[in-house]
Amino acid sequence: MAVADATCKFLDVDVGAEGGALDGGTWSNWSLHDALEENRAGVPQHKPLPNDDHPVPYHFVGDDAFALRTWMMKPFSHRSQVLRERIYSYRLSRARGVVENAFGILYQRFRCFLTTMHQHPDTINLITMCACVLQEIRKNVI
Repeated sequence: MAVADATCKFLDVDVGAEGGALDGGTWSNWSLHDALEENRAGVPQHKPLPNDDHPVPYHFVGDDAFALRTWMMKPFSHRSQVLRERIYSYRLSRARGVVENAFGILYQRFRCFLTTMHQHPDTINLITMCACVLQEIRKNVI
């Protein structure tokens, strides 16, 4: 599980959860979740959007598996959405696509993720963390 910014840069990564674990459970066991709940995560202060002077808070974007919080945006329930809610949910899903793109870039750069890895789980965790760091280093150098 990872948090990525608008440029597909990984900001925080949590590896080692079982593949069948649900996102909501993995998220609630992540140290970032606890830091956000206790307001010690270092989230930047509210800033205005371009061409505006009204400060807007930073938010995390998740899917239905995540609990709604003041700092977490998630789509409306699929049941009986009005047009306004469908548009919101669609745009939110586009924003969530950024982290999917970050993983896509990772998979293309480090092709070992495209097949079964036969190493010990601790080694796979280390490989994954190293690849996330190297992806950012390479992006900043090029």
